[in-house]
Parts: sequence; C-alpha cells; structure tokens
Amino acid sequence: MDVIILNIFCFYCRIKQMRKCVDVLGNQALVERGKYKYGIEEGIVVLGINRAHAKNAISKNLIKMLSKAVDALKSDKKVRTIIVRSEVPGVFCAGADLKERVKMHSSEVGPFVSKIRAVVNDIANLPVPTIAAIDGLALGGGLELALACDVRVAASCAKMGLVETKLAIIPGAGGTQRLPRAIGMSLAKELIFSARVLDGQEAKAIGLISHVLEQNKEGDAAYRKALDLAREFLPQGPVAMRVAKLAINQGMEVDLVTGLAIEEACYAQTIPTKDRLEGLLAFKEKRPPRYKGE
Repeated sequence: MDVIILNIFCFYCRIKQMRKCVDVLGNQALVERGKYKYGIEEGIVVLGINRAHAKNAISKNLIKMLSKAVDALKSDKKVRTIIVRSEVPGVFCAGADLKERVKMHSSEVGPFVSKIRAVVNDIANLPVPTIAAIDGLALGGGLELALACDVRVAASCAKMGLVETKLAIIPGAGGTQRLPRAIGMSLAKELIFSARVLDGQEAKAIGLISHVLEQNKEGDAAYRKALDLAREFLPQGPVAMRVAKLAINQGMEVDLVTGLAIEEACYAQTIPTKDRLEGLLAFKEKRPPRYKGE
C-alpha cells in the first residue's frame, strides 16, 4: 500500500492527540496523521512518502495522493514550514516507476509527466518555506521533487542525480530548469548530459544542498537537521516569511531593477499587519513576539 503521511505538530494542545483520515484510492490510501503536542513545533508539517516496495517510485496513484496532500496545505494558515521526507529507510524517491511506465502507451506518457510536473510546481509554489530531507536515494523525479523545495539537506551517504538521459529521455518535472538555477548552467548541463550521481558531500560542494550530515544509526540525520531548521524558522513572522519567499522567487526570474520593485511591493504587504506592530511592541517590552500571522 502506498501512503502519504502528514505529521502536523501544533502548539496549542497540551496533551497528545491523534487524528486520522483515510481516503482510499484503489488499493492505496492517503493517510493524514496529525500529532498534536505542546512545545516548540507549532506549525511544522512533515510530509512523508511511504511506498517501500517500489523505493517511493512515482506512480499514478502516488501522484494523486501527493497532489491531494499538497492541495490541503496550500490554504492552511496554521502551516509555517513543510518538511518533505521519506518514511522508507535509505530512499528519498527513486524517480519514475519504470515498471508502470513500461506498460503505458506512448500517448499516455506525456500527459502523465505533465501531471508530475504540475504537482512538483505546486510544491514549489507553496507559500511557506519547504525543506527536503534527503536521507537516501533521490534520482530523476525524486531529485526534481527535492529541487522544488526551498532548502535541501542530505546525509553524506545519499545519492542524487538527474539520470533520465540513461533512458533516452530528459528530466520532465522541472529538472532542466531548477537545477541550473540552483548550481549554474554549465555544471547542470554536465550533470544531466552524463547522468552523474552525486553523494551528499559532492552535492554540498556544488551548492545543490545547504547542509550535509553524517548518517546516524536511525537513518534520519537529514530529517533531524530539517527539523532543526524548521524550528529555527518558526519564531519569525508568518506573513513576513510568506512574502519573503515570494519576493525571492519572483525576483530571481527578472532583472535587478524589476526585482527591487517586487521587493518593495512585498515589503508593503507587511506594513499594515498586526504582526509588525507586535514585533515592535515585543522589542520595546524586551520579550519574545507572539505572532499570529495577521
């Protein structure tokens, strides 16, 4: 059974509670599991992929479930940061499900890849910070999924690469566009042309990931680092985080003058907020601010 798991950490409940919602899709299921606990984890959502029998390979049903999970997060104002991880040891996502792909008629392939691209784009366009925790294999579409996240962290033993040219195709879920934006055109071309696979240290050296960690015995070093980063993001103003992401994303696609105009427009969105006034008051009163995203 393929499963997408949403672990939602919230601040306001003093006791642990469990909420489950199962939506059956054929022989598969979308599981939303909310973990409520009192503590500093308010607003962190962990989106976990669990398709162990296929190394989290991207299938039709997995895309349906991932799309539904992402749609549920788009408009949730309580969400502050999203971590994308694997629930399968040693694997982030092995890319396309080739066993399923080989059974597709050629007329089906293009539309299906378009669906994958759309879901990956939806992840890239989520309004809050996203972190990819790569504790294992991330190939093809798996790396494209990680590239759609704002921050990437990986274990040193993780393997990453856009390997599609080995199959006489090209990356189809944004890899040809996001990889050069992340590491530069020349190196991105080299990696795609060669279908080279990098380990965590090599990925860090070229700027593909922000942090590389020695893997621990639990196999979740990258996930733990992602949690640390998410906790570091949490105290900041929610509105500011959203418009900062918007300013950076849109500004990177235009010239500097236009980018500065985008920054000005985004800054203007923070001026009338209650959070901005709360930040000034908290500074005056020498206490931590209590932001509400308003």
